[in-house]
Amino acid sequence: MADTFNYRIDHHGSLVRPPDLEAIGAQQAVEDAVVMQRKLRSTVVTDGDFPREDFRSAVLEGVSGFRRTDEVGPDGVVRWVAESLPKANGPLVADWASRISELTVIAPKVALPSPGYLAATTYQPGLGVSSARELGEALAEIIQAEIQLLVSKGVRLIQLNNPLLLDQLGEDRGALSFDDTVAVDALAVRLDEPPEGVRIGVCPGWAAPDQVDRAAAEHLYAEIPAHRWILPFDQGTEAELDLVRALPEDRDVCLGVVDATVPGLEDLDTVLARIDAAGELKDLEDVALSPSRGFADVASRPLLTTEQQRRKLVLVETLARYVWGNEF
Repeated sequence: MADTFNYRIDHHGSLVRPPDLEAIGAQQAVEDAVVMQRKLRSTVVTDGDFPREDFRSAVLEGVSGFRRTDEVGPDGVVRWVAESLPKANGPLVADWASRISELTVIAPKVALPSPGYLAATTYQPGLGVSSARELGEALAEIIQAEIQLLVSKGVRLIQLNNPLLLDQLGEDRGALSFDDTVAVDALAVRLDEPPEGVRIGVCPGWAAPDQVDRAAAEHLYAEIPAHRWILPFDQGTEAELDLVRALPEDRDVCLGVVDATVPGLEDLDTVLARIDAAGELKDLEDVALSPSRGFADVASRPLLTTEQQRRKLVLVETLARYVWGNEF
């Protein structure tokens, strides 16, 4: 796509919180994060999720109908349950996106949890919602409205995160079936005639499965009308290539080429060889690069230190310039 270069150096959104976040306040911390991203020559900037507890909080804390429990799931996040169909209490993240727009001319990026993911992980029978599908559709309506609001405020890159989708390829897991998850997430990203340059992306997971069901992957890409797919690409596996191989020609892709979970830096030649392999399957003009996932999708559990995070982001920028020169 012609304007992919505008968002060539990408990242998932969540950043390691500063140790003095509580003292300086979220607003100041976000301002500092914007400066940091600008200095690293990222082509997108986010608020780092600094105002939120984790990557789901914008929705779970911004709508009615959910209750926070004391349970912690196997993924390390606190479990919330849906006690009634959700209703929005106002904008979810649009106000923070507007503040970012005031701080820099670089495109603000916003990440939100997908409705399918939230429905699959918060639905509990007998608590007032008839089905996970009904819950997902209600959430999709809220998230689609938020996306439309963000676009109206000038946000051009929006990412929906569903860490379950890659695990579900060919195998239904959780309270929502694979087909229902795809249908629900598709509702959230459908926009009527989006303005030029708008990219709605979907991240279907942070690690590729051992094997990819090609038919299921093609179904996923065909049914969810996202402009960009943000895919793991940091391990050099055939499954990662299969995820790229199944992409329709008219979708762009962001490759998570740098492992955000380990402090060591990847070898440049090794990563560039992987990108070349992807280039055999997808025109590199329709490709962007990023770390494999967010650096702190849960505020209290950063995956790296601030300095390690900086080095990883610098590496992504370096890789982009090896691949495309200065053409962004």
